[in-house]
Amino acid sequence: MTTRTTRHDLTVTVPWMREGTAVLTRVADGLTDDDLSAASALPGWTRAHVIGHVARNAEALTRLATWARTGVPNPMYANRGQRAAEIESSATLPPEVLRSQLTSTAAELGDALAALDATTWQAEVRSALGRTVPAAQIPWMRVREVWLHAIDLASGTTFADLPAPLTDVLLDDVTATLSTRPVCPAVRLAPTDRDRTWDVGPTPAEPRAVIEAPASELLAWTTGRTPRPTAPVTLPTWL
Repeated sequence: MTTRTTRHDLTVTVPWMREGTAVLTRVADGLTDDDLSAASALPGWTRAHVIGHVARNAEALTRLATWARTGVPNPMYANRGQRAAEIESSATLPPEVLRSQLTSTAAELGDALAALDATTWQAEVRSALGRTVPAAQIPWMRVREVWLHAIDLASGTTFADLPAPLTDVLLDDVTATLSTRPVCPAVRLAPTDRDRTWDVGPTPAEPRAVIEAPASELLAWTTGRTPRPTAPVTLPTWL
């Protein structure tokens, strides 16, 4: 059974990061220039917004890797305004520039991570949400970006395409985060294709609502990508 500690296991997360980057790049390269200006699966964002965001995220995570290596604080973003402004600006770039940046920034992040050693991987840095994490979590942070946004490009890649172990660790991550939300209902996720369950929310006075579906569909629901019409509860926003 996978656990949340997998998020710090570089032998697992770095290959997932590389595979997800390849999947995302392949999806992006398959889009025409006109496709980039069309809507993505994320409300209010075109596909260009998604690709621009992923490129800027690589730069932000490279700053964290540099922080870990040098010991000099180098946050992902100065503030949320900077992040939003960079995404909007990136979405207006010429398509060839946007595609090039998606590739080049991913390569720069890979180089920055390769420069870390056993000591600097354990150095503490801060996520964009202000949480203190070891640098060993940076690849996992990137894993979430490349895989989920490959799906958000709405060009044929779905949650069913994720490796099953990755789906499980994402469910670990997402359910843990949702459970910290003060308005999160008590829910039990019971994948029909797994031999385990995931609990979300506080310990309830009454039995938890049980939601059954394939694990990939439960992940799509808990990350806010697709609704579950039969679900008796509404989940808060994941990120």
